[in-house]
Amino acid sequence: MNRREFTASAAAAAAGLALSTTAKSYARIIGANDKVNVATFGLNSRAYAHLSSFHANKDMVNLTHVADVETNIMAKYAARAEKDMGTMPACEQDFRKVLAIKDVDAITIAAPDHWHTPMAILGMQAGKAVYVEKPCSQNIHEAELIVAAQKKYGKVVQMGNQQRSSPHTLEIVQKIHDGSMIGRAYYAKAWYTNSRKSIGVGKPVPVPATLDWDLWQGPAPRQAYKDNVQPYNWHWFHIYGTGEALNNGTHEVDVARWAMDVALPNRVSAFGGRYAYKDDWQFYDTLNTSFEYNDNKLITWECRCCNDMPIYNRERGVAVYGETGTIIVDRDGWEHHDMKGKMIDQFDVHKGLNKTTSNDLVGADSMTDAHFKNFLIAVKSGNQADLHAPVAEGAVAVKMLLTTNIAYDLKRPVTVDPASGNFLNDAQATAMRKRAYDPKFEPKLI
Repeated sequence: MNRREFTASAAAAAAGLALSTTAKSYARIIGANDKVNVATFGLNSRAYAHLSSFHANKDMVNLTHVADVETNIMAKYAARAEKDMGTMPACEQDFRKVLAIKDVDAITIAAPDHWHTPMAILGMQAGKAVYVEKPCSQNIHEAELIVAAQKKYGKVVQMGNQQRSSPHTLEIVQKIHDGSMIGRAYYAKAWYTNSRKSIGVGKPVPVPATLDWDLWQGPAPRQAYKDNVQPYNWHWFHIYGTGEALNNGTHEVDVARWAMDVALPNRVSAFGGRYAYKDDWQFYDTLNTSFEYNDNKLITWECRCCNDMPIYNRERGVAVYGETGTIIVDRDGWEHHDMKGKMIDQFDVHKGLNKTTSNDLVGADSMTDAHFKNFLIAVKSGNQADLHAPVAEGAVAVKMLLTTNIAYDLKRPVTVDPASGNFLNDAQATAMRKRAYDPKFEPKLI
């Protein structure tokens, strides 16, 4: 590809088309002592954890570019980045312009859920390594597509289930696997509690001058702008978000299935509802879902995101029950209990201070720093096997919880073929594996 052809490809991307895969030949070759040049897309909330982790790994990374569809959010983030990193990143309202820059080695994605897979695939097609926040996908079709894209383009792609890089979680999962603490593990209960408030009833209002609403919607079918969607409440609308199951349940369900050494289940059930408020919130605020396995194992997840009563004195966590005892693990440590609940041993990261709270919408912490370091190491090596949470592994919990949403919407259990992930003899569920797309932004492999 000559320079004229590359410029034409970049212009096509700016018009909403995927970059040619040959653009990846322009990816910079990273030397052993080079820093990784990174661009971050989507600059609200969780993006500040990305920035905190860049700062923690300053010897490995340069934050060269940032992009957000809302210019005031971008300006605030860029100013903070200059303070933390020592240099001002270049700013672009349209992330696709950044993808055409050959010196950007990797992108990190903290945009809304409906952009995760399309943005990640465009990044891979442009020759970039990708760190994508959970959930990696907005629907099951995308979860399969992003994994296929990683295999096709061969780029390093990590999902942001950062507890996979937590030293104490790595340790306790290994001990569960070797049977030395609780024997054979057969049941894991995961949970999440919070005290979220009503989002009210939105009113149609003019689109702010600072916001590119068309690009914000991206792959989603077009809707009028309302005043209670952006920048956070999109989580609770089907067309953009994935509900609390994917917003936070992904983390603990991923730890549960990791500890239980299982992948996709055979049967998924879900029941609950929107009980706390009457407003525009389209998902549940209270939910119980179960994942049944043929080898006599069970995982459940409980959500109470409008009632913060803890379970086992934790707002979020996982309890793994075995033949000889129970392990309780969360982001702050673990406890080992005997069959009657007596504590045998424990590990507390914070020694009783500064415990994790589910009200923290940023989540900047040491395990996120470790997860980004793991990603940067893999980017430099070019080896997907170096990752703690390669996207193919992260996509399993994502598909489990996207299936939960389908079972909830159908108001009945669904049966899954664990080998393929397909629904068995269920046309209704199968039709819900893929969303409707705006044709300009539908993700495709090329």
